Order: sequence, then C-alpha cells, then structure tokens
Amino acid sequence: MTLWFVFALMTAAAIFAVLLPLGVGSRAQTGGSETTVYKDQLAEIDRDVAAGLIGASEADAARVEISRRLLAAADQTRDPPVQSNTRLRRSAALLSLVGLPVLAVAVYLPLGSPRLGDFPLAQRARAPDATQPLDALVAKVEQHLEQNPTDARGWTVLAPVLARLGRFDDAARAYRNAIAYGGETADRRADLGEVIAAAAGGVVTAEAKGEFEHAQALQADDPKASYFLGLAAEQDGRNADAASIWRALLSKAPQNAPWRPLIEAALTRVSVPGAPAPGAPAPGAPALPDGAMAAAKDMSDSDRGTMIRGMVERLATRLKQNGDDVEGWLRLVRAYMVMGDRDKAQGALSDARQAVANDVERLRQLNEGLKKLGLDG
Repeated sequence: MTLWFVFALMTAAAIFAVLLPLGVGSRAQTGGSETTVYKDQLAEIDRDVAAGLIGASEADAARVEISRRLLAAADQTRDPPVQSNTRLRRSAALLSLVGLPVLAVAVYLPLGSPRLGDFPLAQRARAPDATQPLDALVAKVEQHLEQNPTDARGWTVLAPVLARLGRFDDAARAYRNAIAYGGETADRRADLGEVIAAAAGGVVTAEAKGEFEHAQALQADDPKASYFLGLAAEQDGRNADAASIWRALLSKAPQNAPWRPLIEAALTRVSVPGAPAPGAPAPGAPALPDGAMAAAKDMSDSDRGTMIRGMVERLATRLKQNGDDVEGWLRLVRAYMVMGDRDKAQGALSDARQAVANDVERLRQLNEGLKKLGLDG
C-alpha cells in the first residue's frame, strides 16, 4: 500500500510541475499591462514639472507622446477577458490530476496482476517451460552447475534424474560431487553405489560394494545398503550370507515398508534352491536393478531371459574397456555358466587372464575365484 501512495504523489507532482507555470504566467501578464505603466509615466511627468526638473514645453511634448501610446495600448486591451482561458486551464489540470490515475487503475485492474509477487527478471527469463523435454531441462541444470560447481543441492537434485535417464556414469559423478560439496550421508553413499551397480548391468562391483559398506557404517540399518550387500553375497555364490543379511533387514523393517516385498522375494530366491522368485535371475546370474526387477515380474520367461542376457552383454562390454575388475570377470564367467553357455564362459576366462596377465596380484585373485567356480585356476 505504501508503494501505491508513493506512485500517486509522484504522479501529482509531475502534473503540477507542468501546469503550474501556465497559471502563474497568466496572472502576471494581467497584473502588469501597458496601460498601467503609461499612467504611471504621466503621473511622474507631473511630479517632475512641480519639482522644476523639466520645462513646461518639454512636459507637454512628453504628455502628448505618452498619451498617444496610452491610447494605442488601450485599444489593444479591448479584447474579451481571458477568464475563460483560465477556467479551461483549470479544468485541464483537474482532469489530468484525477482522470489519468483513475483511467490507469481502470485499465490495470482487469488486465494486470496486482496481487502477483515479485519475480526478478533474471529468474523470469530462466523459468522452466513445462512443455520442454526432460533432456532440455537437464541440460539447463548442467549448464548452471558448470558455472556453480559447488552447488551441492543442484548435484543432489540432478543425480537421480540422470539415473532415471540411464546416464549412470553421469549420475555417479553427480552423487560424488554432492558428497564432496554437501557432505556424505548414508543415502548419498547408497545411491552412489546403486548407480555404479546399474552401470555394471546390475552387478554389485567392488566399487559399488565399498559404497554400500560405507553407507552402512554411517547408518547401520540403511535398507538400500543392506539389500545390495546381500545381493553382492548372492552374486558371489554365498547364498547363506545373503539370506542372513536379508533376514536381519526384514526383522527390523516396518510391515508397511514399500521395499519389504522385494526383500522377501530375494530371500525366497536364495532359500529355495532351483526356485527363483518371479522376475528374479537364477542364483549366480547378474541381478536386476530395483526398477528392472519390478518390470521383469510381468514378463514372460523369454522376455526375462532376453533382459538378463542384455545385462550380461553390457557387463562384458564394460570389462573389455576396463579389464582391471577381477570381481567383474568372475561374475561374467559365472553368469555364462548359469546361462549354460560354457563357450562364452571359457572365452571370458581367457579374456580375463589376458587382461590381468601383467598384474600378479590380480591374476592370483582371478585364479582363486575360478577355483571356487569349479574351473581350473
């Protein structure tokens, strides 16, 4: 309300600044006419004659000249009075002072937004359009983070969106930045481990397992970390350990926990040999991420097998690019064996030995793992 009052005063001041000189000039011209001046001059001549300052003849000549000018001025002032012009100016001033603000308000109320809060121009230009594709919005956020790399909240918001788009490597980088600039929490560590596993085709790699262990150290009963640590145990062939981890998790879980059915299905998978839960891979095969597992429940056996084979091939492709992951090679070999494809298992075994041939420690770990799988180390 104070702002409106200030605007009203400014408008009134501007109108008066324009119209006031017109009124003052009219009054000054009316009060100082030529006839008054000439009459004063005639009176002054009489005073000069009485004082003996000028002679009679000079006085008469001066009176004649001034009288002539007085008559001419009197003829010019016989025009109609200027009272009507004064009234017109006053009417115009009143209309400007009152009419213009009233007209402005009458137009603004139906067309404007008087109750709209402040919205800075810079933010208005960046306001997101609901019709824009998600990729375009993500690109804007990424551009913002390039200019503000320490914005932990921005990285935290961006990371899960990148994960949903399947950009797992970028999501992992976003979670790492969120941890670096916003501090580590159990949720952030567990989320980072999840996208690392997703990038590996659902395999809980050593790096992902380290993140889940870190999350569990920060929060012992973190459900995501516990689930994936059990999944890592299952993928290593340690079903008893996986069952123990998941039973402990279920014992502390609320009955209405949304992730409880997933844990129960996983526990059934490792507790009943040869009877995997619907939508779950066979023991030893690469596990599906949470979202893929939910989708696989409604798939046919053929479609489910196609999905699992695709995940295994993605793991194989990743290992060809980075062959230092001994645990990943062992999981790939075991996956091919579970799928009944021994030729590919032997091929993966040869590729693994070639990849770590120059690293004695990794080669030792690989041979020990192969012996546990029943292969010649």
